[in-house]
Amino acid sequence: MATCPACGLLCDDIAVSAELQVSTKNGCAKSIAFFEQPLITTTPSLAGKPTDLKSAIKAAAGILHKSNQVLFAGLGTEVTGMRTLLGLAAKTGATLDHMHSDATIRNTLAMQNSGWQTTTLTEVKNRADVILAIGTDIATSYPRFFEKFVWNKDSLFNKPSPEVVYLGAGDNVESIYPNGKQASIIDAETADLPEIINALNALANDKKLHATNVAGVSVATLNNILEKIKGAQYAVVIWSASSLKFAHAELTVQSITRLIAKLNETSRVAGLPLTAGDGDTSVNHTSTWLSGFATRNRFSNGKPEYDNYQFSSKEQLKNCDTLLWVNTFSAYKPPQTDMPTIVIGHPNMQFDVAPDVFIPVGIPGLDHTGTMFRMDSSVVLPLKKVRHSDLPSLSEVIRQIEALLA
Repeated sequence: MATCPACGLLCDDIAVSAELQVSTKNGCAKSIAFFEQPLITTTPSLAGKPTDLKSAIKAAAGILHKSNQVLFAGLGTEVTGMRTLLGLAAKTGATLDHMHSDATIRNTLAMQNSGWQTTTLTEVKNRADVILAIGTDIATSYPRFFEKFVWNKDSLFNKPSPEVVYLGAGDNVESIYPNGKQASIIDAETADLPEIINALNALANDKKLHATNVAGVSVATLNNILEKIKGAQYAVVIWSASSLKFAHAELTVQSITRLIAKLNETSRVAGLPLTAGDGDTSVNHTSTWLSGFATRNRFSNGKPEYDNYQFSSKEQLKNCDTLLWVNTFSAYKPPQTDMPTIVIGHPNMQFDVAPDVFIPVGIPGLDHTGTMFRMDSSVVLPLKKVRHSDLPSLSEVIRQIEALLA
């Protein structure tokens, strides 16, 4: 059995076989795509021309040595890879920002401002009897979520299958589940969710709305949602900050967490924020351990500092003089820029414009071992090496670059 890092659930029941190539006997479409992906590129390159690993590492070190303000972005890696990146960042005075930090910051700002009450996947599995999904169908990002944590039959307690309510979840929702159980689907546009969640808060606080509907959703329907949650033994409200792509979305996250807090005065309700993936949970926890801050941090004279706006990739790309892009989980490529660019990552990455240095490295959980946090931060799981590959790991490459900067 192997752990699959293709999404934040980190399913650890994947049966894999590594003969001529890796194959999986169970798992979702994301898992199959991850374990069965071919190995295309194993050769480093300088400005698009093949080279050897030693020369590529020397070239990368040379660029970093000349840099005055370097940005480490992408950061698609696991715990060990992030530990070594933080060491290199301290030595080079780098700014660090994960590719999905826009979503992370929406949650962080809400939590910093007023706190929140959240739960774990295990608690969802064992206790939840009502689930409200806001702005997400869940399964698109986490294909086995319902199989493993909702419709499962092996929970610790004898409870009914949860009732699921989707609010503004898009067009991919499956309305009928095992045993013919029907989900409640409330159509709403993502852009209207701030108004709808604010209306739910008003109703939860016994305020009267002088309207029959809010953004196309009837007030009666909103009251029905609240009654379902109030009548539950353990209700869970789920949202995905990465789906809330509108201005000041952190205020909507805060509105959701305040709704949970209000309902907890008389009921038992918890939140479950979904993460975006590509190691974002592991990267931010590792950064917090070692620097005191999550990503969007910078090392200045060896000391870390944090700014969730100025240290974003968007802002830093206006001012930095070197980009180091790291992405070991997917072939998602770096933003185009005229500055010197070093890419260390997925061996199948393709570029419109070749970076100054490209070093293909192994994929965690496929080509080498690793460690990751599950999306709810409550479980740490090991990743196995399941196929033969001569590619170095990210941490091996970063250590060699750092050694040349000593």
